[in-house]
Order: sequence, then structure tokens, then C-alpha cells
Amino acid sequence: MSASGGTKAIVAALGANLAIAVSKFVAFAFSGSSSMLAEGVHSLADSGNQFLLLIGGKKAQREATPQHPFGYGRERYIYAFLVSIVLFSIGGMFAVYEGYEKIRHPHELEHWYWPVGVLVFAIIAEGFSFRTAIKESNEQRGKLSWSQFIRRAKAPELPVVLLEDFGALIGLVLALGGVGLALLTGDGIWDGIGTLCIGVLLVLIALVLAAETKSLLLGEAAGVEDVKKIEAAITDGDTVTRVIHMRTLHLGPEELLVAAKIAVQHDDTATEVADAIDAAEARIRAAVPIARVIYLEPDIYSEAEATRGPDPEAVPGGPTPHTAEH
Repeated sequence: MSASGGTKAIVAALGANLAIAVSKFVAFAFSGSSSMLAEGVHSLADSGNQFLLLIGGKKAQREATPQHPFGYGRERYIYAFLVSIVLFSIGGMFAVYEGYEKIRHPHELEHWYWPVGVLVFAIIAEGFSFRTAIKESNEQRGKLSWSQFIRRAKAPELPVVLLEDFGALIGLVLALGGVGLALLTGDGIWDGIGTLCIGVLLVLIALVLAAETKSLLLGEAAGVEDVKKIEAAITDGDTVTRVIHMRTLHLGPEELLVAAKIAVQHDDTATEVADAIDAAEARIRAAVPIARVIYLEPDIYSEAEATRGPDPEAVPGGPTPHTAEH
């Protein structure tokens, strides 16, 4: 995985979650707190998620094959989508079930200092992990807001770690609130309510992750700024006069496919057109280095054809052509 994949943030989150998971299960064993059990399973699921992200990054580095000529860059999207499923099923749904059961059958907490101490330790450890993820993300985020960064990022690892760590911190506060109210009131139902809130939070985060990674799996175009750079790089004002139409597609976080129909002069020779296409490809790669797969089709620009607009039948996913009746 490239450095931009946020490997440092993943490793930091993995180390924090493994340590936190062990401490939470120990606290559950001594106190019987359902919040601790739910949080322990949450941290264990998060640790598995970080392993999935690292595996996805490793598999994405494989060379292209005849069967997969565009490489394996989308492996990172697949494993990020698996993360959302794990977070929803193991983390979220388990916590919802455990909270429901604890509300139905509450019991008094024992050895309260265990869960309180572990939660304070976990908040510190998760804060360190979250700080690392924020620092890594700021190097790529630029002027985007956090919500825009999560929605537009083409590398899925950092948004996943950010949302996981954010959810973990909120979950720890909810768990601490549930344990604290259970101790203050002597009613274990508050521990169950805290657990239920943790489950709902994890389910919501998992749904956001699933929606974003699904979009990446389906295939997203280049960002607006990259599209502008590519369009500007294609034309030279001499042989290549304009872009008739263009499509871009992310084959992976750091690999972009560019396909465009370009207008050339009607009296240019084949050699001149070929040289112009080679020069345009070089300009595109200089402007947007991740544009590694480029297909340029020369054509003669027609004002009459342009005014008719694009042909919907020629667009992938467009209307199905009508078949003639027999």
C-alpha cells in the first residue's frame, strides 16, 4: 500500500484496539458490565477491520494479469466494504442485542473501578489513534471539510479509520455514562441503555462506510480538479483543438483510467495525429500522475453533431436500444 493509503494510521489503530480489547474483556470479567462486553467486542471487531485493510492494501499491489488487465487496485475497496459489514454485524448488532438483554434483565455492577479505569485508559489510547488518523488525513484533505473528505476520498483506509476511531471515542463516552449512571442510581438498566446506544452508533457508522465504499466499488470518476487538469492538458491548440467528450474512472485509489474523443485538424496526416496523441498522453501524465491508463480517439469536430447533444445510447448504463418488432 502506498504511503497515501494511511498505513501509519491503520497500524496505530490496530495497536490501540488490541490493547483496549484485552483490557475491556478483563473489566467485563470482573464487573459483569454489558457496556464493557459490547465495547470489548467493538474493539475486537475494529482490530479485525484493521487487519482487513492491511490485507486489502497488500493484495492491491499484485501485478496485472491477462484475466485482470487493469490490475487489482480495487481490492482495497472490497476489503473496506467488508469492514463496514463486520462493523455492522459483529460490532453494531451484537451491542444492540446485548443492550436489549441487559435492559430486560439488569443486574448491579460489581467491582466498578475496573470498567471505569479501563474506559479512561481506552479513551486515552483511542485519542492517540484518532490523533494519528487526523494528522495523516490532513496531509491529503487540503481545504475540504471533514465530511467532504470522507465522501470524496478515493483511498478508503483513512476515512474508515477516522470513522472507526470517532465512533470508538463516542462509544467510550456512552459506555462511561452508562456505567456511571448505573453506579449512581444502583440500577443496572443504565448500563444496558449505554450498550444499546453504542450499538445504534456503530450501525449508523457502518451504514455510512457501506454507502461510501459501495460508490467506490461501482467506479467513481476523477475529482473535479483532476478532470479540469486533464482537459487542459489534452488540447494543444494546434493539432488537438478540443475535447469532444471524456470519461474517467478510478481503477484504484492511485490509478486512473482516461478515455476521451479528441478533435484534430481534418487535413492532418496519420503521423501528425499519432504524434499529437503521444504528446497529449505525456501532458496528461505530467498534470495528473495517477492517470496511468489513457485511451484517446481522434475525430473531426462537428458543430452540428455537438448541438444535437450526447447520444444516450452510447453512454454505459444508458437506455436500452429498442428492438425492431417482427
